Amino acid sequence: MQLDKMSADNYTRWKTLLTAFGCVLCLTACNRQPQAPPPSVPEVATITVATQPVVLTTELPGRTSPYRIAEIRPQVNGLILKRLFTEGADVKAGQELYQIDPAPFQAALDNAKAALGRAEANLPAIQVRVKRYKEALADKAVSQQDFDDADAALKQAEADVQYYKAMLETARINLNYAHVVSPISGRIGTSTVTDGAIVTAYQPVALATVQQLDPIYVDVPQSATDLLRLQKRLKAGQIKREGANVKMVRLFLPDGSSYSHEGTLAFQDISVDPTTGSVVLRMVFPNPDGVLLPGMFVRGVVLEGVDDQGILIPQQTVARDTKGNAVALIVGTDGKVEQRQLILDRALGDSWLVTSGLAAGDRVIAEGLQKVRPGVPVKEVPFDKDGKQRSSPPAASTTKPGTKPS
Repeated sequence: MQLDKMSADNYTRWKTLLTAFGCVLCLTACNRQPQAPPPSVPEVATITVATQPVVLTTELPGRTSPYRIAEIRPQVNGLILKRLFTEGADVKAGQELYQIDPAPFQAALDNAKAALGRAEANLPAIQVRVKRYKEALADKAVSQQDFDDADAALKQAEADVQYYKAMLETARINLNYAHVVSPISGRIGTSTVTDGAIVTAYQPVALATVQQLDPIYVDVPQSATDLLRLQKRLKAGQIKREGANVKMVRLFLPDGSSYSHEGTLAFQDISVDPTTGSVVLRMVFPNPDGVLLPGMFVRGVVLEGVDDQGILIPQQTVARDTKGNAVALIVGTDGKVEQRQLILDRALGDSWLVTSGLAAGDRVIAEGLQKVRPGVPVKEVPFDKDGKQRSSPPAASTTKPGTKPS
């Protein structure tokens, strides 16, 4: 009976020891579980805003037009004997283009010469008669009426001479008009008549058209709103228009390539087109190779001025809020994210020109925008010029040489 009691006491002691040992093992295991790491601060790449001179240009669509244009029309009636040019070729000023039958004009010229000769032949005799009548009138050998009649006949003969001289000159001009010449140098188009056609003086349909293409005009419309905005910025001193290149313009061809010659802004129209609300800017470009043709659609780049305090930021740094306003995230002086509302002027390449909302020294977030929101502290790294975020340098390893990291 005493042995059974001792066995029961030993069992109780062993049970207590095993329970205590198990508790110790559990506590040890719990203490060895890894602790949850503290939340990490998001890393962003930033760009420090700096002012710089920015050349402001405007790209405007337009069309080319001839520098000079001449519609060839006959100035006399007649029959076209021959066309003397090749369609589409270059012609010189004064070059004969058409030959009108000169026979009737030559005959009129000969007739005028004969009439003038007859009038001039009669003139000396009448002049001598008037001189004699004048001397005889002093001696009262002739009456006053006879002298007046002789003097009137002289004046009529002199008028006839002047009349036939004018007729002769007219006949000579008409004979010259039988040779239809080009008034300007340029390129001639198609002919509307052929040999043997009958033409009339100053007919409404031109025989051909000559266009001077070197130099050549480029007419581009500019919005009146943009023009007023530019004038206000110039008046406020926000941009400057100085230097010899202020009137130089560049041109892009329909295939997108750049035209090899620079042009000059000739003038700005003084009236606004009521249908389009725009004014026309006329530019002059050299065209020695004939690349530009009349009616060609081109794009002209006009220099507006220079903004000495321009702010440019990459387009990827700008987003839009729910109202469509342009916004950007910056890192404040306390290291936390702030949101700024921006006013953008225009896109220049892959950057935005900012007119309001940023100042020199602001740090704009360019990478990591998806990981942050306003009010969140962040860790900054510089933004790489190639568009890649520079990671922070790796932490130094604490593993001793010759051992494996745990």
